[in-house]
Amino acid sequence: MAALITIEIVGLKDSSCSPFPCDMTRSCGLYDCYPTGKLLPAYEALQSELGKEYGERVAVRLTLVDKEIPGYIREILESQYPPLPIILVNGKLTHIGRISLPLIQKEIEKVIS
Repeated sequence: MAALITIEIVGLKDSSCSPFPCDMTRSCGLYDCYPTGKLLPAYEALQSELGKEYGERVAVRLTLVDKEIPGYIREILESQYPPLPIILVNGKLTHIGRISLPLIQKEIEKVIS
């Protein structure tokens, strides 16, 4: 069995899923969350799509930093200043900066191959 790949989405509960407006083009590759443009519905849509494609090989988790920022997230914020939402793949920061199915799939494929 292939190693589990963990995708972690880090953000604020009521924040947007992307710095770009949510529109009909669906460049993010997600449809179930349209037209909210919000982090929580986008996370749920991403989790569903990745589950369909990768099954149990990929785990998707959400870390909300509204009330408390875990130490490892604080270190990333202090050293690299990434935009929210932060996308981590196996604990490593990506430079995606938004919930985007195609971009996250590219990161997963890098780990798989």
